[in-house]
Amino acid sequence: MAPSTPSAMERPHFIGIGGAGMSGIAKILAQRGARVAGSDSRESATAAALRDLGATVHIGHAAEHLAADATCVVVSSAIRQDNPELVAAADRGIPVVHRSDALAALMDGLSPIAVAGTHGKTTTTSMLAVSLGALGLDPSYAIGGDLDAPGSNARHGEGEIFVAEADESDRSFHKYAPQVAIILNVELDHHANYASMDEIYESFETFVGRIRPGGTLVISADNPGARELTRRIAGRHDIEVVTYGDAEDADVRVTKVNPRGLASEVTVVLNGKMLTFAVSVPGRHYAHNAVAALAAGVALGLPVHNLASALGKYTGVKRRLQLQGEAGGVQVIDSYAHHPTEMTADLEAIRGAAAGSRILVVFQPHLFSRTQELATEMGEALTLADACVVLDIYPAREDPIPGVTSALITDAAAAKGADVTPEHDMAAIPDVIAGMAKPGDLVLTMGAGDVTDLGPRILERMARRDS
Repeated sequence: MAPSTPSAMERPHFIGIGGAGMSGIAKILAQRGARVAGSDSRESATAAALRDLGATVHIGHAAEHLAADATCVVVSSAIRQDNPELVAAADRGIPVVHRSDALAALMDGLSPIAVAGTHGKTTTTSMLAVSLGALGLDPSYAIGGDLDAPGSNARHGEGEIFVAEADESDRSFHKYAPQVAIILNVELDHHANYASMDEIYESFETFVGRIRPGGTLVISADNPGARELTRRIAGRHDIEVVTYGDAEDADVRVTKVNPRGLASEVTVVLNGKMLTFAVSVPGRHYAHNAVAALAAGVALGLPVHNLASALGKYTGVKRRLQLQGEAGGVQVIDSYAHHPTEMTADLEAIRGAAAGSRILVVFQPHLFSRTQELATEMGEALTLADACVVLDIYPAREDPIPGVTSALITDAAAAKGADVTPEHDMAAIPDVIAGMAKPGDLVLTMGAGDVTDLGPRILERMARRDS
């Protein structure tokens, strides 16, 4: 049986309860019997799902939303200190708990698998959650995105395994003590919190130091940052280190990835034996995520052939190359990619899965700080599209930085020979795409902001164009 609700979180109040990370913890607590409440800036399907679980969800932030009997207030790093509910908590002496501490408490007494890395965390965590569920292990999980199946970013299971996405952006993954940790890659990102690669390495070293003695680290043998991290933690002898990837010296070596439309067939050599299995998502990037998940499951003692077969049950995560629909002979696919490495991986995956089709991208940069540091690399990634439209920066939690606009990206893309068009009005995008797209084309809405909302509008406009 999974543990019950921690007493300090019997009546929690979540500020920003609709966020991917926050809502997952709220769902698990509600499923464990806690009286969950919270607030968010806008109405959403997530808010409705939480209400279905018995949670009280307020829209807007106000001191009166904080119930008199709240046992704690849960916040993420995105919550500002002047939030009226946070101020009210301080005035009333209600404990404030960071999201990562709440998640760590939910893992107590279980066998956690924590998935870390600059890219691919959500996909890999989801692959594990689905495959372990298919094997009848009934895991608990907390993921930074909604699964296509079973349709949630979190679940309280009765099994002994807890699969969690471990976020490095604010160092919150230092709070977890996993039995098995996965590190997919180590790259410089989250520039508001990390000033250098040395700081990134130090942060990941701290995460590795949290692995339980006798546990396992599964880490990429291909990513340069991951290889450097492996070198740096070589003195840790109380854990097993398992490497995976294309590299000749990988413990779990990927020998072949065969595209099968929007799916792949992956062949690996593990413990001297060859194994081939199917993954229902395209591209090498996602195939390697599946191999990392396979290695983690094997580290927990699961039969490798059963796990490989179960990984084929994974059908995707919302916003990770998710097909939105087709109209006028044009398919619209949504991509969460917002870092150059992710953008490149998704564009290469789509190019390999849809040979001969033109790829049109609507890209929305995410964060001023990321754009300031990586605009050139983003522009270079966009050269993989046949044509692209670049929107204004989605600020999320950040204030503008003088001189930092999406023009940095469009200029970089144009300098590399890309067919790139700036567009400042999101409402104009459906008409812009309708004027560009031809039957057989693929349109990718790409970015971590509200660009995802454009997919249905583009499809509706394409349907009208050809009616």
